[in-house]
Amino acid sequence: MLCLRDVYVWEFPVRLTHWVNVICLITLSFTGYYIGNPYIHNVHPFFYGVLKDQWVMGWMRLIHFSVAYVFAMSVLLRIYWGFAGNRHARWSAMIPTTKERRRTLLHDIRFYLLMEPAPAVSIGHSPTAGLAYLLLFLGYLVSILTGFALLSQSHGGAFWYAAGGWILPSFPVQWVRLVHHVMMWFLIVFPIVHLYVGWTTDLVEENCVMSSIFSGRKTCGDE
Repeated sequence: MLCLRDVYVWEFPVRLTHWVNVICLITLSFTGYYIGNPYIHNVHPFFYGVLKDQWVMGWMRLIHFSVAYVFAMSVLLRIYWGFAGNRHARWSAMIPTTKERRRTLLHDIRFYLLMEPAPAVSIGHSPTAGLAYLLLFLGYLVSILTGFALLSQSHGGAFWYAAGGWILPSFPVQWVRLVHHVMMWFLIVFPIVHLYVGWTTDLVEENCVMSSIFSGRKTCGDE
């Protein structure tokens, strides 16, 4: 197999939004779980005198809402870069519209079913990874919209209605809250699977896919 050397694949906006999203999702998951289950208030009464003046829930909500704005801006930047970026970053690279990409998709499926010894070689996202990322960004959008819908209950105006408030007249708030909570778990599980698949693919293809998200470059050795 002929491997290209030092190929510039992931542009800076792609790498920036990737790591911003990682930090945001960790923070949002921790604070969101606390908001839904404020376990720190269930401690022994001995600690009430220490914790009662710390405004724990207030800080958790403040951090959660502030990071949510950063996360939304990062997702919007990545969506924009899907139209403005190089051929590896574009949304067209995520969807297997050509016959060759569909053939590669079937090859990847056979690889994950242990029916092929190695995955098909892809410089950027493979068709399988592209479809997975489309699902991920759908999860991002659902999480953002439901989060802003919940926040619009205490924030009036046209902006908050457009940001997600339009959801509440059509769906009960508890359903919106449940979907937002389920999305949190989806966005926790997905990176775990993503890390496993990325590391496995890196070991099989030896194309430095893991380091490329830091450098932007995939460097491969000779056959």
